[in-house]
Amino acid sequence: MHELKLRVYEIINRERVKKDFDFCDQIRRSARSAPRNIAEGFGRYLPGEFAKYLRVANGELKETTDALRDGFDCGYLSEVELTTLQRLAYRASKATTNLIAYLRRSNPPNEHRR
Repeated sequence: MHELKLRVYEIINRERVKKDFDFCDQIRRSARSAPRNIAEGFGRYLPGEFAKYLRVANGELKETTDALRDGFDCGYLSEVELTTLQRLAYRASKATTNLIAYLRRSNPPNEHRR
């Protein structure tokens, strides 16, 4: 996820892309938000709370993927870059989904499922 975020930063620092303020703001926010939500959820120390934040992070990864497609459509990145970044986002989403499933199975005795 960190690598995806760094690559997004590289893209939005390109001269041509910098001029599209809406695109840069949107993709920057979604790329930053996924790891931040995971960190915040982990800091809650409860599996149900953590899973809730993981689901939000997963949504942000999907939003980043959509913004990457938009960037490709605008000519900001190549097809190879798009594919590479979509794979990173997919891998991060899959790991997040697997962690949510693990947390559901853990079923701690003093917490209700959410």
